[in-house]
Amino acid sequence: MSNPYNIYQNVQKDGMSQRELEASVLTKAGRMLKNCQDNWDSPDREAKLDEAIRYNQKVWSFFQSELTMPDNQLPKKLREDILSLSLFIDKRLLEVLAFPAPEKLNVVLNINFGLAEGLRMKLGENSCEHQAEAVAV
Repeated sequence: MSNPYNIYQNVQKDGMSQRELEASVLTKAGRMLKNCQDNWDSPDREAKLDEAIRYNQKVWSFFQSELTMPDNQLPKKLREDILSLSLFIDKRLLEVLAFPAPEKLNVVLNINFGLAEGLRMKLGENSCEHQAEAVAV
C-alpha cells in the first residue's frame, strides 16, 4: 500500500499540480473503499477493508496537517469546513472498523469522490465558492 505522504513528496517529479494530486489521492482512497463495498462477502474483505480504511485515514490526516499550517492559503472558513469533514470521516471510519457494514461507507465515498471532482474543476473568479460547493457534497 502506498503512503499518501510519499505520493505528495514526489508531486514535482510527475508534473501534477497539487490540486490534481489531491484529487488523485482522494479518488484512489474512494476506489479502495468502493472495492471493499462491492466485494463485501469476499474472504479477504477484512484485510482489504483494513487497508482501505488505513489509507483513507492517512489521506485525511495529511489534509488535517496541511489545513492547520499557518501558511495555508485557503480561506479560514473553507479550512474549517474541510477540517470538520475530516473529523466526521475519522469518526465514520472508526465506526466501520468497529462495526463493519457496507452502507456505512457511502458517505465517505460521496465525500471523497465529490471533493476529488471539485478539485478537478476549472475554477473561475469565484474559486472559493466553487471549492465550498465541492466540499459540501
